[in-house]
Amino acid sequence: MSEMNESELRNHFGDRLQADVRLARYTTSRVGGPVRWFADSTSADQLAEDTRFLWDHEVNFRVLGNGSNILVSDRGWDGFMLYNQAKAVTFGGTPEKPLLIAESGAALSTVVRSATEHNLSGFEWAVGIPGTIGGAVYGNAGARGSGTAQILALAEILHREKGALSLTSDQMGYAYRSSALKRDPGHAVILSASFKLIPASAEEIKAKVEDFNSKRRNSQPVGASFGSTFKNPAGDFSGRLIEACGLKGTKIGGVEISPVHGNFLVNDGSASAEDYYQLISLVKRTVKQQFSVELELEIELLGDWQD
Repeated sequence: MSEMNESELRNHFGDRLQADVRLARYTTSRVGGPVRWFADSTSADQLAEDTRFLWDHEVNFRVLGNGSNILVSDRGWDGFMLYNQAKAVTFGGTPEKPLLIAESGAALSTVVRSATEHNLSGFEWAVGIPGTIGGAVYGNAGARGSGTAQILALAEILHREKGALSLTSDQMGYAYRSSALKRDPGHAVILSASFKLIPASAEEIKAKVEDFNSKRRNSQPVGASFGSTFKNPAGDFSGRLIEACGLKGTKIGGVEISPVHGNFLVNDGSASAEDYYQLISLVKRTVKQQFSVELELEIELLGDWQD
């Protein structure tokens, strides 16, 4: 990045701009090297302004939410990380057809709690998922047969070429853990979204939340991780394939393939990003050798890596 561009960054972001920020404290895996530039956006409007600025100045950037789907090399990434802290949650619609409206940086846990407090059902599946509204809309997050595609009313996005857009669930082009935006990255940023929920009793909603929570506790490990590391291949489960390869419990450095669920790679507190990368590579090679299946990552890799 040129000195002129650095000066322009500082003029735009002011005190929000930080240099060489390590991402380990901002990711659910608790690993990640430094990024060249880092700044937060605290509202959807500010996120839009910052995004336009970075696009206009041809800055290579990513939007960071809860950090559950990103792995940055220990050697770092020479780009700009825009930390999405736009978290407002409001309600609209009608009593018969209520809407929950959330900015894209709102944590799914916060949204589940807000919906429950307002006696609105539809978001129970998201309890325990370590992500944000933006990540859920972008990647069509879901669990146990429910998910984003079923309840999304409108996603408010900023498109690099088309400007501000409001997209319905159908227009998002959803597929399994995918969307039109995810299949064509770098061209749009999600600002906020509204969701169609259903009025229900507090007891009914809390029972559903507890059911999802119980199933998650019984099937997924605790500890620092991405959540699911790999997408499920068609007609199968990544966790099953990894277990069938005898890899559960395998450890490289400070990262272990969970004995509870093979698709979770858990940091024991001493892991590096390179440990994660090497364990991911081992899993992909082994599953390919034994089952001729090419596992696809749910997470994004940034920076330089050594094979």
